Amino acid sequence: MILPRNNEKEVWLNMRQAISRRSFLRGVSAAGALYTLSRPMAGWTEETPSSSELGFPLIDFHAHVEGRMTTARLLELAKERGVKIGIAQHGGCTEEMKDDAGIRQYIATWEGLPVYKGMQAEGHTWMRCFSNDVVAQLDFVLADAMTFPEKDGRWVRLWTPEAQITDRQDFMERYVEFNVQVISREPIDIFANPTFLPDAIAKEYDALWTKERMRKVIDAAVKYGVVIEINSRYKIPSLAFLRMAKDAGAKFSFGSNAHDESVAILDYSVKTAKELGLTRSDMFAPAPADRKPILTRALGLGEG
Repeated sequence: MILPRNNEKEVWLNMRQAISRRSFLRGVSAAGALYTLSRPMAGWTEETPSSSELGFPLIDFHAHVEGRMTTARLLELAKERGVKIGIAQHGGCTEEMKDDAGIRQYIATWEGLPVYKGMQAEGHTWMRCFSNDVVAQLDFVLADAMTFPEKDGRWVRLWTPEAQITDRQDFMERYVEFNVQVISREPIDIFANPTFLPDAIAKEYDALWTKERMRKVIDAAVKYGVVIEINSRYKIPSLAFLRMAKDAGAKFSFGSNAHDESVAILDYSVKTAKELGLTRSDMFAPAPADRKPILTRALGLGEG
């Protein structure tokens, strides 16, 4: 991820301060979201633009600033699309953000800009690299099961060609158990990219994700209070999975998992949420600092 350069952040803040009240209100009429994205963070959740279809704020809690994507462009796209952004900075023992100092620097870099500051936890042992109270300063932590432990000890990236599936049923049994492990052992807010399958078996999604397998993942999410992401990049989970999750009392978040101009495009998330009849009470909102999973799960308060 590329953090915003100091001069880029200064330009954005100066631009925000220079907007007159009259031109500011004209901007609201033209862009729909400028008011919200120009306000300080306080109170923003309540005033984020609402989807005309859903009636509650649209928030993309799974966006990245990497490659050619700049901070200024990210904020511009967020305003154009009426979506608030959650930056998921990669963090873990072997990542660029690998310790408490890294988290503090990341938070300070984005301070004053209209985004939620989060972490995409990598490595599955990331908790050892950070202090609990420092992680709790983040707005959210998400993780997925897409880096998968094979029988020979290798960690396989399921979204790449290295994911070779020879026995579909054996893979699915181990994969479902690993999904449950991530949810139950890692103190995360959001389980991202849920039910993702490698290209080799993706066309068999409906057959491989049986009701029993879906139930195991959903039950773990509900038990540990982990939010299920509705991912617009991969168009997952299926509507059947989401219906089962809603009936079980799960909560949801929207995510583009975008590293480019597709940030804040949440078509699949909105479509399925509309079909499910989701309301504001079904959606994720960051917990107060003293109620973050990194603290409550450590105290045994995250179950139930």
